[in-house]
Amino acid sequence: MKLILPVAGKGTRLRPHTFTKPKSLVRVAGKTVLQHVIDGLKRLKIDEFIIITDENGLVIQRYVEKHYPTLNATYIQQKELLGPAHAVSLASPRINAGDDVLVVFNDTLFVTDLNRIHTLCEGLDGLIYSKEVEDYQRFGVNVMRDNVIVDMVEKPDAPVSKLAQVGLYYLKDGRSFMDYIARSIEQNLRVKGEFYLPEVFKLMIKDGKLLGAPEIEEWLDCGKPETLLYTNRFLLERASGNHVCIEGCVIIPPVSIHPSAEVHHSVIGPYVSIAKNCKIHDSIIKDSVINPNSVLRNTVLEKSLIGDSVELTGQFQRMNIGDNSIIDLSARTLLNQ
Repeated sequence: MKLILPVAGKGTRLRPHTFTKPKSLVRVAGKTVLQHVIDGLKRLKIDEFIIITDENGLVIQRYVEKHYPTLNATYIQQKELLGPAHAVSLASPRINAGDDVLVVFNDTLFVTDLNRIHTLCEGLDGLIYSKEVEDYQRFGVNVMRDNVIVDMVEKPDAPVSKLAQVGLYYLKDGRSFMDYIARSIEQNLRVKGEFYLPEVFKLMIKDGKLLGAPEIEEWLDCGKPETLLYTNRFLLERASGNHVCIEGCVIIPPVSIHPSAEVHHSVIGPYVSIAKNCKIHDSIIKDSVINPNSVLRNTVLEKSLIGDSVELTGQFQRMNIGDNSIIDLSARTLLNQ
């Protein structure tokens, strides 16, 4: 099996954090989003990770090589951001006859048993993983008949289906899949100027290919501050070993506190992730993500994202602070280094 992992994209909804790092390296529940994705796939027999990057490709490559030195990975840069299907198409030279392909988009995390892929795909040509949602108007949905997809509708006004596509796809014949993507690009099947995979799948359905839509257990969005905080809460709830004791502090689980972090005279939790080399003094923090090397003093935080190397001193706030910022709320000053 070959894995295609597109990580290109500006991550505009997560600014200011994505001004200084790729969106796949944003942290949640003690790890980067990219780590959560790779760790969730390690049990599968994947022959090659094909990682589609943008201009941040070298940053991604160095990160993966540092944290996963034995991972067989290939890096391909998407020089023009022409959409998800175009990104996937760049993996075509790496896909050989007989290769099956798993495509995972890095905007979302998921909970499902991927070890059942081959069982679920018996008698089918591919799987478009889905999740039933009530706000179907916000998503591309799969229209089903006799347990196979007969149509796909983008952001429907009427409830033709509530099975939203979650950005996880399995294709039994990877080489044929690449040929269909090439056809969609040759036919210029763009949506709002970009190439999307549903247009590819519609070509496959028209040719009689059978695509299933197994439903995942949980769909976790990491693309916006509010959804990132929800994902942090969900993952901390599921994690084991997150009961921490620190002398002189009150720790309310679930939390993730890196062993190198220093926490003094503070109340931490619930739902707090504190990364390496952070220093927390005389603070109350809940429902927040604190990134590496940040220093917080005399601060009360809730539902906040604090970037790398931030210095924060002051009163109760709800904050979304990018990297390398110094904020002193007691003096009402802000300095971006």
